[in-house]
Amino acid sequence: MRRFLLALVSLCALLLLLPRAQAEPTYTLKIATVAPEGTPWSDGLAQFKAMVEKKSGGRMVVKVFFGGMLGDENETVQQTQRGQIQGVAASTGAIASLVPDLNVLELPFLFRTAEEADHVLDGVTSAPLEKAFRSKGLVLGFWSENGYRSFGTSFGFIKSPADLKGRKMRSQENPVHLEMYKAFSASPVPIPTTEVLTSLQTGVIQGYDNTPLYASAAQWLSATKFFTLTDHIYQPAAIVFNKTWFDALPADVQAIVLSARADLVPRMRKEIRALNPILLENFPAMKVQVYHPTAAERASFEGPAKVARDSYMAKASTGEKELYKLITGELAKKRGGK
Repeated sequence: MRRFLLALVSLCALLLLLPRAQAEPTYTLKIATVAPEGTPWSDGLAQFKAMVEKKSGGRMVVKVFFGGMLGDENETVQQTQRGQIQGVAASTGAIASLVPDLNVLELPFLFRTAEEADHVLDGVTSAPLEKAFRSKGLVLGFWSENGYRSFGTSFGFIKSPADLKGRKMRSQENPVHLEMYKAFSASPVPIPTTEVLTSLQTGVIQGYDNTPLYASAAQWLSATKFFTLTDHIYQPAAIVFNKTWFDALPADVQAIVLSARADLVPRMRKEIRALNPILLENFPAMKVQVYHPTAAERASFEGPAKVARDSYMAKASTGEKELYKLITGELAKKRGGK
């Protein structure tokens, strides 16, 4: 027994002298978004958090900040580029403030259907856009969407561009959106999403364009009387990461973070698209009248929209022009030349 105890003490002493195995490192991913909780966006990001933390075996901790807690979209995109936070979930209109090529996706009446947009985003533009993101210190994680934007106002339905003449309309802080409103003869007021509700309530603006989902989630409908389903811009959204942070991750953790492309993108798109019709049915209960334009009324926007597209593309960078040519060429083939 004495020999056994002496051996045990010697073994313990030896173990104390050996270098300690280091614990697996923990990586933190802070993601900011202006999307409020209780929306498909928040549900999708919660699923992303659970998936990454589980697959990484606890090596990755994901913290999501909802409702503009860390700033508006443009601010949090810049914070991500600077490395103050590791990721942001934002509309392409906001990310385009750093990655101008994304402005092409914001052009009015570019995509006729969401399926066209999916086809272009998931395949046609993948390589050039991922390169554009990396050139600006960002990494494209995966796509989601804001959806089709339409007009919400306090003064009446928007059945033609003439109904917007001289009206003070909130514009996203994006050159394509400003060009569109000018072509529609409106008076655009570029302000961040976090200031829209107060601006509507105080009369600084008379209307805006956004999706039924976002207008509902951000409570803009409380200051809206009329909503016209023009569907004039299909707006994607994306989750992007700081490049320096991402490149420093082990290869297997990088793969886990990017695995959301296959797991979550189809699910998030499906949920968002299914929810909009349900929300619209509830607009009258919130004292918001909804109008579906006729084909002729919607067509009245296409001429001015082309003016906006041409005006923007005349000033666009070489990269944007190449991307626009790639997209429009693919859409022409997909539509059978129509």
